[in-house]
Amino acid sequence: MRGDARLVLAPEETRVTPSDPDDIIKATIAALSTPGDDALTKAAADGIPDRGEVIEWVERTRALVLLERDRSVLRSELPYLAERLEKLLVKLPLPNGKAPRALVEDFIRRLPAVRTLLAEDLEAAFEGDPAARSYAEIVVSYPALHAVATYRIAHELCRLGVPILPRMMTEHAHDRTGIDINPGARIGRRFFIDHGTGVVIGETTEIGDNVRIYQGVTLGARSPRHGEMLRGVKRHPTIEDNVVIYAGATILGGETVVGRGSVIGGNVWLVESVPEDSKVTLEPPRQRVRQRPGPAGSSDPNHWDV
Repeated sequence: MRGDARLVLAPEETRVTPSDPDDIIKATIAALSTPGDDALTKAAADGIPDRGEVIEWVERTRALVLLERDRSVLRSELPYLAERLEKLLVKLPLPNGKAPRALVEDFIRRLPAVRTLLAEDLEAAFEGDPAARSYAEIVVSYPALHAVATYRIAHELCRLGVPILPRMMTEHAHDRTGIDINPGARIGRRFFIDHGTGVVIGETTEIGDNVRIYQGVTLGARSPRHGEMLRGVKRHPTIEDNVVIYAGATILGGETVVGRGSVIGGNVWLVESVPEDSKVTLEPPRQRVRQRPGPAGSSDPNHWDV
């Protein structure tokens, strides 16, 4: 092996040692089914929902909130989605012993408010992107609206204290769009992500109204030595109203506040607060331009060393 690479082997006490094929199978089954106190056993005890069921539910809920107006369809689809959500919830440890049905009812009541927020997000996208030809084009083709719609659904479940499901939903959107929004983040009205690939919005991020961000933006946490000690503590930045953050900018830290009306330029690295109405940019790099000797267009481009 090259460099410092090392082959990592399972601990001796966990390895299966019989040589007979049937005995190997039996011993492996016995080893895998033995309860323990490791992290994977704890994960199984928390309850692991079926990923396919969760994805189907959130996709149908997103389509209903964004597109559905027909009363007869709503009359049949809403009860179905409520029933499926309840079946997902019964397998999970719920907050304060709350009944799954009560949580489902609370969630269904919030769907009209989610639609209102998404309608405003759509308006912001149309106003902010001159390439958009219609509202319908944004709804059916913009990955950012898909990610934000999934986030807004998952966030309502997160607010109700539902574990695991909200994160599975936003990670599904992450898989589909390349946009990673933690369901615990708090995002205001008229939010628009342009392009979107590589955007990361951390769990304790707070974003105000009328905020626009571009691809590759990270709203993250500074890497702590003891991450577990900071669970539940604000670790991600606050972005106030009417802020624009351009591509590739990185803004880190729970105490970092970007004041309202500010513009953060591309590729900026920011770990301290800036006051309102600020413009933060990098010094532009110096570029050197040289011209090849001889007639224009006659030189082999491989002549140049970069």
